[in-house]
Amino acid sequence: MIVSGSFLTCTKAGDLVEIVQVVGFAIIAAIFIILIRQSRPEIAQLLSITIGIIIIVYLLGYLKMVIDLITDMALEAKVSPLFLRTLFRVIGVAYLAEFGAQVCRDAGEGSIAGKIEFAGKIIILIMAIPILVSIMEGIVKFIP
Repeated sequence: MIVSGSFLTCTKAGDLVEIVQVVGFAIIAAIFIILIRQSRPEIAQLLSITIGIIIIVYLLGYLKMVIDLITDMALEAKVSPLFLRTLFRVIGVAYLAEFGAQVCRDAGEGSIAGKIEFAGKIIILIMAIPILVSIMEGIVKFIP
């Protein structure tokens, strides 16, 4: 199995520091939002969404490292680019749908959150069709 040296270094040393920074930032932001919510609930809601986006953007570098590692492993194993591309798209849709649904739930819109999750599942199903077709074609080749 191929594992990048920089990935190992980062996962060994940086994990604890990074999560402490994220949690510390989130706790301070949450306290600030609680104080603001008493007088300006609409500003508090926008600030909450903004903090969530800041945390996600902060972690994008780590996501890139994971994508690079999976790509290297898939290329070494000669996995079809179609499968790899579909995998990354499915993961992206799942994360975006979850984030959007959580934002809606935080805003008190559970019904919309449910629709976002349902839409994400349907989109993932549609994205998986080429892989399902490929698997079915492989099965048909083995059946006499």
